[in-house]
Amino acid sequence: MTDYPVNMGVKPEVKAFFDEATNTISYVVKDPESRACAVIDSVMDIDMAAGRITYAHADAMIAHVMDHGLTLEWIIETHVHADHLSAAPYIQQKLGGKIGIGEKILVVQDTFGKIFNEGTEFQRDGSQFDALFKDGDTYKVGQMNCLAIHTPGHTPACMVHVMGDAAFVGDTLFMPDGGSARADFPGGDAGELYDSIQRVLRLPDDMRLFMCHDYGPNGRDIQWETTVGAERAHNIHVGGGKTREDFVKFRTERDAQLAMPRLILPSLQVNMRAGELPRDSAGNPMLKLPVNRL
Repeated sequence: MTDYPVNMGVKPEVKAFFDEATNTISYVVKDPESRACAVIDSVMDIDMAAGRITYAHADAMIAHVMDHGLTLEWIIETHVHADHLSAAPYIQQKLGGKIGIGEKILVVQDTFGKIFNEGTEFQRDGSQFDALFKDGDTYKVGQMNCLAIHTPGHTPACMVHVMGDAAFVGDTLFMPDGGSARADFPGGDAGELYDSIQRVLRLPDDMRLFMCHDYGPNGRDIQWETTVGAERAHNIHVGGGKTREDFVKFRTERDAQLAMPRLILPSLQVNMRAGELPRDSAGNPMLKLPVNRL
């Protein structure tokens, strides 16, 4: 168990939206006692070859919220994603709600502000977001109490968000046969990731866990929901009592063999701005391509 205040008697309705282009799963989470909801880890579509932004994935989430008469209160980013672009401001413009992320976004903004050679006009204080969560912070979606747990390792700003008997783990964990996310990005740390995963695994056994990504290992169908108990017993990277030392060795060796995510350069520029596109001096949306910086 955990010292965090969880209420397994509250069972939110969770609607998943899978983005095939980035293997991302986004969620609309509804408070069981009201029409209030939250959006978790939305996706903005990008055609890199054409330099074109579109919103089909976000529009499907917006349609779901509107068709079911829901009120959007929160747009949550579990971390600064390196593999897809957030649609948070687009959704906020259509439906309202507050955009929230972990307070360590400041570390990410400082790190990547340097990599992308951002000028002084790029604020590194998290002010692009409406709320910055600290470990243990609580907030409400309708009548439902929600909890943010700091889980660094993949990135410094990673957080798991617990809503009733459901926890949204971002990239901290994958499905049991998928293991865990890489820890070699700037600010990542395999030891911290192991410690963070252990915090998640101290949640109640029957806590539902919802993944941000799934890649269908060994050809199985895409999945995104499991439980704490299943992860603790069967996760191929940390389950069954694997030690911190073993995990760090494995994770470090594996990460050294991985290529950079296909959309890491546009994703980081957009996501550290809460989903807003950077602009050039004339106000035109413009992405940078730093060379030999990652």
